[in-house]
Amino acid sequence: MNNAVDTSNDLAEDSVDIAKLRTPIKVNLSFVYDFLGTRTTQSWVNAAIANLPLIIQDHANCEKKAAGTAMNMMFRYEFSYDLQCKLAQLIREEMLHYEQVLGIMNDRGQEWEYLSAGRYAKGMLKHKRTYEPAAMIDVLIIGAFIEARSCERFAALAEVINDERLAKYYRYLLKSESRHFEDYLALAQSLSEDSIDERVAFFKEVEAELISSPDTELRFHSGAPAELTLS
Repeated sequence: MNNAVDTSNDLAEDSVDIAKLRTPIKVNLSFVYDFLGTRTTQSWVNAAIANLPLIIQDHANCEKKAAGTAMNMMFRYEFSYDLQCKLAQLIREEMLHYEQVLGIMNDRGQEWEYLSAGRYAKGMLKHKRTYEPAAMIDVLIIGAFIEARSCERFAALAEVINDERLAKYYRYLLKSESRHFEDYLALAQSLSEDSIDERVAFFKEVEAELISSPDTELRFHSGAPAELTLS
């Protein structure tokens, strides 16, 4: 397992203005696909393309929630220097992405609307252990799956979306999102005296079930579309 990666140089090159971002020509995502238990269904991709404003706003919500989760962990687990530094970097990066998506919404003339939370994160968090440090380790492992799934879905959308500017932005996000899941795993392992492989395997099955089973709400991390509820 790789050690957590220093993101400071990447942040220095970042910009709220997505027109100034440098998009990598190609990012190897094979390790992301290997980490996840299943790939996104074509039916989800089709539904997402047909309801792009909803997906864009829910993406913004996801960036904001990721920053909020990292902030909560910073206050709760202040004893680890490495954890504090990495979480601070993640918060800055997630909030920058939130600003970028807000800018995309503004450029598209898209107003903010209420969106209820989907089942995805709750479906994993309900399996979190209730004692420490196991609870924190599980939260970090769950965070790893959320980041890896985000990366996989950005790649899936970028291949088919009929908006080159948005597709370019999703390709830009692949570099950071593909790195984040490893950061979370490295943090989880650093807080455990034992291997976390068993818990990773457990949440791999849980996450795959949430992604592949029918879901009545379309969200950025929702499952296979059933009778969809869009609001």
